[in-house]
Amino acid sequence: MEFSAKQIAELVQGRVEGDENVTVSDFAKIEEGKSGAISFLSNPKYTHFIYNTESSIVLVDESVVLENEVKPTLIRVKSAYEAVAKLLQLYQSLKPKKKGIDSLAFIDPTAKVGKDCYIGPFVAIGPGVVIGDGCVLHPHVTIGEKATVGNNTEIYSNAVVYHHCKVGNNCILHAGCVIGADGFGFAPSANGYDKIPQIGIVTIEDNVEIGANTCVDRSTMGSTYVRKGVKLDNLVQIAHNTDIGENTVMSAQVGIAGSTKVGQWCMFGGQVGLAGHITIGDRVQLGAQSGVPGNIKDGEQLIGTPPMPMKQYFRSQAVFRRLPDMYREMEALKKQIAELQNKVGGTKE
Repeated sequence: MEFSAKQIAELVQGRVEGDENVTVSDFAKIEEGKSGAISFLSNPKYTHFIYNTESSIVLVDESVVLENEVKPTLIRVKSAYEAVAKLLQLYQSLKPKKKGIDSLAFIDPTAKVGKDCYIGPFVAIGPGVVIGDGCVLHPHVTIGEKATVGNNTEIYSNAVVYHHCKVGNNCILHAGCVIGADGFGFAPSANGYDKIPQIGIVTIEDNVEIGANTCVDRSTMGSTYVRKGVKLDNLVQIAHNTDIGENTVMSAQVGIAGSTKVGQWCMFGGQVGLAGHITIGDRVQLGAQSGVPGNIKDGEQLIGTPPMPMKQYFRSQAVFRRLPDMYREMEALKKQIAELQNKVGGTKE
């Protein structure tokens, strides 16, 4: 479908600079722009690309000041990043959704599948499963016994939802993610480690997106919770009995140990690690590779192991890089002091 600059501006509440009748039917990065495509500019580092881009329309922030004339039509908005996200969502919603049950899928006779679903080849749906309306299950998805999946949820190939686990409405589970594998529970004994049965479940609430090869473990008892609006990147590990608060986001390779409670609207960078049985407050931000051994209060912005305030951390890193030089200077000063002491001692004699 084609959209004019005028139509797009109305959708994103923007202001057109240039030809309001120019049309686009595709998206492109500003540095790879092409005729008939729309791009966006939100990072100042990419500003120079706007002078040579071939894109027909570029979304730009109201605050951007351009030094030279540009070829594309501009649409000025409060936030170009938010505007393009809205357009991409619209573009995705216009794509026709697959429907129907493939002849190679297996659905247990006791399972219930809602209206307008797509069940791809080699999907396995176990006994007592309930699948909501409008769901899309790609090839080789497995849904275990008595698990439930809400309306309009999409599950990509080779993802697994174990028995009795619950997935909410409007969720996206990417390829290879595992919901409800056993938590890592073992009791030391004279003969090794005795497995502690994990008899709980996982509850994924509405509007959650879980990345490829991410694992959310079932609880020992009760439920592991991933609350509404949570976004987990690829290769994230959520251990048993954790509770991840609403609208929290985690980058790749974050690891959360068991029985940890994470607050709402938190943001964790890549490879953050949290110890078990701790509480993280609301709106906490943790920089990449932070290791957290204890509780954190609401609103903290920390980085490092153990984590410290970000400004203090970066000041400390600046000092750390100078340690070899500081050590040599200290050794030289020690030598000079020793020589002075010897001279003073010799004079007294």
